[in-house]
Amino acid sequence: MPKSRSDRKKKAVYTPPPTSSKPKVSPRWLAPAMVAFGLLGILWIAVYYIAGAMVPYMQDLGNWNLAIGFSGIIIAVILSTRWH
Repeated sequence: MPKSRSDRKKKAVYTPPPTSSKPKVSPRWLAPAMVAFGLLGILWIAVYYIAGAMVPYMQDLGNWNLAIGFSGIIIAVILSTRWH
């Protein structure tokens, strides 16, 4: 014979995990470093395309200039994930 609804086991009520009283705060250096790496990466790529032939040693690096510029941008994105 099937069980009635009152006999079924009731689900436990969800209780959220306890939260800390202090909000997380980012270090003071994080935002300036994030902006600096992003801007330097973009500027490096822009200078490479606009005046790469006139800047000493930049022409010798060739396409490695793109790796250097995108590395700065990637570091900025990684730092932005740690910002609260």
